[in-house]
Amino acid sequence: MDGVVSVRTVGHELALKAAAAAVAMGAAAGCPVVAAVVGAGGDLVAFVRASGSPSPSAKIAQDKAYSAASFRVPTPSLYAMVSGNPALRDGIVAQPGIAMFGGGLPIEIAGEFVGAIGISGGSEAMDVEYANAGLAAIGARQF
Repeated sequence: MDGVVSVRTVGHELALKAAAAAVAMGAAAGCPVVAAVVGAGGDLVAFVRASGSPSPSAKIAQDKAYSAASFRVPTPSLYAMVSGNPALRDGIVAQPGIAMFGGGLPIEIAGEFVGAIGISGGSEAMDVEYANAGLAAIGARQF
């Protein structure tokens, strides 16, 4: 039908597998983290919170995933895209659910964007590392 668009998105099995792999890698390193996976439209599909992870990390992980899905880029790339324009940067960051620091990555499988993962609880570098572990667990592109 004309005017109707189909959108492919990550399913709950893959989303949970990615989130679990990321949290497991954090746990193995002694860093309890939170993992959130959203579908192509930014809606939460899977959420895993390690025991002992910081309380704010629950919301931050979801914001990172939502941001990466919304703009289809790793969250630090979003900051790079808007940092040269203070009005744009300040306007974007004032929107609910936007995070522009490391730990949010798009999920691309076989070249197709299907969602995003967000990790919070470690340093930015650790969050990115654990997010990539989640992507690797489901055969998605690494960043």
